Amino acid sequence: MVTGTVFCDQCKDGQRSLLDYPVNGAKVSLSCADSNGQITMSREETTNMFGSYIMRFDGAPDLGGCSAIVSGSGQGSMDCGEGAGPAQNPRLMFRMFDMEMYTVDPLLAQPAQPMQFCSRSSDSNPVPPPVSPPKSPPQFNLPPMPGLPPLPPLPPLPPLPPLPPVIFAEASACSSEKWTMPEYKCYWRGVNQDTKVAVAFGMVAARRYGTDITLWKGLQGRGDPYRTLSREGITALFNSYNTLQFSYHPIGVVEHMNEALMGSTRSVLLTALRFKRSNSGAGNVTCKFTPCK
Repeated sequence: MVTGTVFCDQCKDGQRSLLDYPVNGAKVSLSCADSNGQITMSREETTNMFGSYIMRFDGAPDLGGCSAIVSGSGQGSMDCGEGAGPAQNPRLMFRMFDMEMYTVDPLLAQPAQPMQFCSRSSDSNPVPPPVSPPKSPPQFNLPPMPGLPPLPPLPPLPPLPPLPPVIFAEASACSSEKWTMPEYKCYWRGVNQDTKVAVAFGMVAARRYGTDITLWKGLQGRGDPYRTLSREGITALFNSYNTLQFSYHPIGVVEHMNEALMGSTRSVLLTALRFKRSNSGAGNVTCKFTPCK
């Protein structure tokens, strides 16, 4: 099994930054070649709403000579698929019985042109040579136009629906209790109460929690280290989506949670406590929620 994530390289600089976001609907191709350069195996998958993809193979093939690259875009990619960043090679994370799990470093999809807010060097925007102004045509006067009757007043526009709250530019950290309050439901971004934990966190979480448990149910988790990890991990994921200055990047939350689930119970408990500390603001960051209108 091979897992990875695709980000939109908005500035087309070939690097991942805070301006880049996970791409939904990107097509990822994995190709394997022999010593003569002949393709022996290939597979293509499409990313989900979190920019993640999973490729499954029968048996345990050796993927050491394979490479993955963004091969196209589909519905939901928001025009970020005209180009692709460099290919990445799968890395073996672990081998257990007849199953091997590989991970691919983040892949980059690129728009047709860099976004306007991206900084550009002076070389990329050379100053055009001065152009002599064109000669103006001879002037002539038009006859006066007859006056038009006044337009009737326009009816008042209907009120606009309330906009979702913007992402906090300042640091904000909210506990799991805050995320379950109905007056703060407008801060749920990209997911809803029925989104599955397996969709948000991948196959490792699916093996532990099953494929039916939802994020809403996971927020209620209490009683043992694994339920505590699900509660604090989901809370950390929500916080990372709502502020640019949270302790974890969204992908970092997923990676830390999966690493903990593949480790010991002590590792699960320590990761849950670290998430909880970040979700509580570590003593110097407060929750910036205001009740939804």
